[in-house]
Amino acid sequence: MADEANRTAFVEIQGRMIETTGKLKQVQTQIRNKQTEKKRAYLTMEELKQLSDDTNTYKAIGRTFVLEPKAVLMNEQEQKLKDGETAIASLQTSKEYLEKHLAEVENNLRELLQQDPGLARQIMTMSVA
Repeated sequence: MADEANRTAFVEIQGRMIETTGKLKQVQTQIRNKQTEKKRAYLTMEELKQLSDDTNTYKAIGRTFVLEPKAVLMNEQEQKLKDGETAIASLQTSKEYLEKHLAEVENNLRELLQQDPGLARQIMTMSVA
């Protein structure tokens, strides 16, 4: 009876570990994407700063280019930069939370396997086969 309870606990913990690992990878990918967007906005701003104020600047909208004042494009890039920074900060807190949760789940799994060495042997024989 206790053996079956340990097995169901193991399956539940394993499921939580897989779920948390997936979420963590997703958050890491989102952070990388936001960092890329932020860098692109920064580089665009740097290029726009080099242009004189009377230079014609165009904004890409789909497959069309629309004439926009330089100041409007600079403001848009600054806003993208600020939005990227806040999004990255938010994602970092989510990442830290998920890392703590993953460590907690790993500890629970380790404790379960230390409590029931028979379960650990069964798992090892299943994974080898």
